[in-house]
Amino acid sequence: QVQLAESGGGLVQAGGSLRLSCAASGRDSRDYVMGWFRQAPGKEREFVAAIRWNGDATHYAGSVKGRFTISRDNAKNMVVLQMMSLKPEDTAVYYCSADRVMSTMAPRWVYWGQGTQVTVSS
Repeated sequence: QVQLAESGGGLVQAGGSLRLSCAASGRDSRDYVMGWFRQAPGKEREFVAAIRWNGDATHYAGSVKGRFTISRDNAKNMVVLQMMSLKPEDTAVYYCSADRVMSTMAPRWVYWGQGTQVTVSS
C-alpha cells in the first residue's frame, strides 16, 4: 500500500507559477513510478507528467512540456511538480499517483492522492 498526499494548490494569475508537492508513504513507495494527473470539471482525468523511481526518465503531456517540471526526492519521499507560465486552461484538480509502470492512462495507475485545486485566472 502507498499513501499519497498533495499540497501546494491555489489561485494564481495567468503567467504565474505554482509548486505542487506530493508526500508518499508506505512500503516500497520509493520504488514506484510517480505521476501527476489533472481533471477539469466535466472532463476526463488527463496525464500531466511522470517520473521513474530513480529520476532517470520523465515524461510530459504535450500541453505542459516546457512549462512544467517533475522531480523527486527519494530521501524525503517527495515528488514535486513545478508549474510555470500557467494558463487558464491549466485550471483543474491535480492528483498525485503511483504505480509500478509508467503510463499516460489514468486507469492504469493504482494509487492516488485526494487532489489539490489549481485555479488560474485570466
